[in-house]
Amino acid sequence: MVAVLVDRAGRVREVMVGDAERVYLPDIGRQRAGSSRFRGIRLLRTNLHDEARAIALTSDDVTDMSQLQLDAVVSVGVGPGGYPGQTAWAYLVPPNPDRIVHEELRAPNPSELETSVDFDGFIADLESEFQRKSDQTYTTGGTPAMLAYAATPGGRSAEAELEEMRELCRTAGVEVVDEVIQKRTTLHPKYAIGRGKLEDLEQQALQRDVDLLIFGQDLTPGQMRTITGETSLKVIDRTQLILDIFAQHAKSADGKLQVELAQLRYNLPRLGDRHTGMSRLVGGIGGRGPGETKLEINRRRARDRIRALEKQIEKLSQQRALRRKRRVDSGEPIVSVVGYTNAGKSTLLNQLTNAQVLSEDKLFATLRPTSRKLGIDAKRSMVLTDTVGFIHDLPPDLVAAFKATLEELEESDVLLHLVDVSEEEASARIDAVDRILTELGLGEKRRLLVFNKTDRVEESVVRSMTMRYGAMGVSALDASTLKPLVARLTRMLF
Repeated sequence: MVAVLVDRAGRVREVMVGDAERVYLPDIGRQRAGSSRFRGIRLLRTNLHDEARAIALTSDDVTDMSQLQLDAVVSVGVGPGGYPGQTAWAYLVPPNPDRIVHEELRAPNPSELETSVDFDGFIADLESEFQRKSDQTYTTGGTPAMLAYAATPGGRSAEAELEEMRELCRTAGVEVVDEVIQKRTTLHPKYAIGRGKLEDLEQQALQRDVDLLIFGQDLTPGQMRTITGETSLKVIDRTQLILDIFAQHAKSADGKLQVELAQLRYNLPRLGDRHTGMSRLVGGIGGRGPGETKLEINRRRARDRIRALEKQIEKLSQQRALRRKRRVDSGEPIVSVVGYTNAGKSTLLNQLTNAQVLSEDKLFATLRPTSRKLGIDAKRSMVLTDTVGFIHDLPPDLVAAFKATLEELEESDVLLHLVDVSEEEASARIDAVDRILTELGLGEKRRLLVFNKTDRVEESVVRSMTMRYGAMGVSALDASTLKPLVARLTRMLF
């Protein structure tokens, strides 16, 4: 096969000779989309197959066209006597609801193609349409990203998983411009999703001028290595996204230490692969935070740093243990507020104790436990402690890193399990928190289940849920609904 790269003035820039199956292009670098969408170069190549296959462009043709932003790819078949025969050509199309990345046209021979298309006018109009669509549709307030998810049987529904991923992305400052979902019996061992779907996804990302690809499940080091080796995108998975949120919200010294420890533990198996995906993670979504500079170090130094962090966190744990002992010695009962992230725990603490704990409509706004005294009468009071929120399948590295923080729960007299009753997945979230508490050895701890945000749902729904679980309903924003809660806690503790 013979191929040439031709610019818009008709000048031949490169000539390549391949084998009977394909021709390899020189490295001309990748060009990002912008006001001049295309590179101004066409790829013309011969096709030595029979006529039926000669008019079919290959996936390699489309991939080259997408990644290199070529004006077009033209495949010329060899007719009788060696003369040019059947011709196929393709060009990229702007973003569209049908997710079509390119279109193909046919001609009996190259001369008819040349006379039927005013290519200069055509490509100018196409670039203008790309720019118009880009300005109109994909100007986002956050980092634009594509979300990929492989839906497999068992566990939660795909929609529930995706809704949580969308919320994680919003919290991290990511704008999801498109989602690609593939139903599979199991995750692909190399690509999580299929290789063909991954190629389609990269072409759509290029079409939308997106550099970041987020997977809705955790990837193994091998999958991450393969996927980043096959694409030119920055790739992160669910755990990396959660770690990024923790890094953004870590303000205290111990919070920063715990996030750095979690980052290093997660990335240790991946430090040997920095020539692929890891090399793209310094800074930005998935690569920021206290540990970002530590991602460059080798495995031995990483392990040394992990041991040093564990010692520092252990010292902080001992200091917190002394504070807890003083609270226990004072005779004041302790109530720890636990629950799914963004259930309203900090809002409840602020309303009951007039505290000023950060309260945002975002996931993991609280990383550091905060304790405040709630006076009941002249002689009695209790201590309320706000804790880090849980999430479905909380990454083990995060649980391990925040174990010292969660030790606060062991000294509690009552765990106040707060649930967002307005969430469709409220029951599943109750189960997720129960599992995590059991894993922490707190399954037998005395518990009070409270449904929050009752102002957002019908009264009949609240009544049904509270009867089903033997719980009580409140709205943390309405102080009047909290009086029965305080009375219930008082009866339990005194």
